[in-house]
Amino acid sequence: MKLDEIRSLAQIMRESDLTSLEVSEGDLKVRLEKKSPPPPPAVLISGGAAPGPAAQPAAEPEAQKHEDHLKEIKSPMVGVFYTSSSPESEPFVKVGSAVKKGDVVCIVEAMKLLNEINADQDGEVAEICAENGQVVEYGQTLFRLR
Repeated sequence: MKLDEIRSLAQIMRESDLTSLEVSEGDLKVRLEKKSPPPPPAVLISGGAAPGPAAQPAAEPEAQKHEDHLKEIKSPMVGVFYTSSSPESEPFVKVGSAVKKGDVVCIVEAMKLLNEINADQDGEVAEICAENGQVVEYGQTLFRLR
């Protein structure tokens, strides 16, 4: 199965709102999964209160205000995300780790090939956006760097 075929399967998942898809072709088996989005935040409406002046947009949480300057490392392919080279090994990076351009930050396994993903810029890991062993999609954010 070629990478374009896997991308097509991912597109079918998005268009059909599927959360998982498994395809077998000979000895090759491909399983794609995506996390369900978190539920929308609950809105509390107080009963009997008179409406006030025009509604003001809610203030952005402090974390969101600072996310604008973060740089992202995205997955170059569909595959399984691994934080280390083996289950017994330490992760390549953790939140707070300093990385330099070219450093290995994770592995994405695609079609039984382990592909090292390198940082494309210097920075400090602010967030790890994928879970170890999770299927990631092409273009999905894996890390955010400060």
